[in-house]
Amino acid sequence: MKKLFKLLAWIVGICLFLYVNNHWIVITERTYENKKIPRQFDGFRITQISDLHDALFGENQEKLIEKVRKTNPDVILITGDLIDSNRYDLEQSLMAVRGFVNIADVYYVIGNHEVAVNRVEEIYDALEGMGVHILPNAAAMVERAGEAIAIAGIEDPLNGVDTQTMLNKALSDVPERLFTVLLAHRPEKFGIYAKNEIDLVFSGHAHGGQIRLPFVGGLVAPGQGFFPEYTAGFYKKIDTTMNVNRGLGNSGAPFRIFNFPEISVVELKAE
Repeated sequence: MKKLFKLLAWIVGICLFLYVNNHWIVITERTYENKKIPRQFDGFRITQISDLHDALFGENQEKLIEKVRKTNPDVILITGDLIDSNRYDLEQSLMAVRGFVNIADVYYVIGNHEVAVNRVEEIYDALEGMGVHILPNAAAMVERAGEAIAIAGIEDPLNGVDTQTMLNKALSDVPERLFTVLLAHRPEKFGIYAKNEIDLVFSGHAHGGQIRLPFVGGLVAPGQGFFPEYTAGFYKKIDTTMNVNRGLGNSGAPFRIFNFPEISVVELKAE
């Protein structure tokens, strides 16, 4: 009987561990300073959501929406894989977006799963109908007291278009010296983003490495393989900084381990 009790306790402990690792949303806050940031944007707060993969956080996504609300964002960025191509449930993800648009302006780019499910136009139409700013290789200007920054976005290269071509289109109308934020799903393309001298990039896709090993980092990421270079947090190359969000949901691998679902917040600081 004692052995059975220990076995049951061990099973319950493992289940609790996996549940917490996959449902406990953490908020990670960072600051980013750049002399190109206008003073009117000092303290501007950017909240990033990535890789939801149709995951559900509370009834009608209320837990996720409330977490985003608490970050007090000026804008909300969604950097792809809002849905999952293996269990497509657009409505479940749209419940979250309906809450987001009542908090701040929302900007969105697709990830590889939107391309894979071959329903990009359906997703774009649904989001635009809610007032989301979609960025299919395009840029938008955000203005404050006569000053502006650019928010640009590119689609996922699974669509058959190379990253540089998409960047050329997205940045074509952005003034050269304007501070520019880029939404781009894939962090492994960091070298190309840096070559184009983009100031601040928001990316996802890596799921934090899915399993994070203490003192090592992420174990595996799509597009990067084992022990990937870009899985979480800030990375800098030349004059470009990239923030990689660990994501919220899962695809393929059913569990995140030592890798809580993440909401990223980056606050801009003018030098």
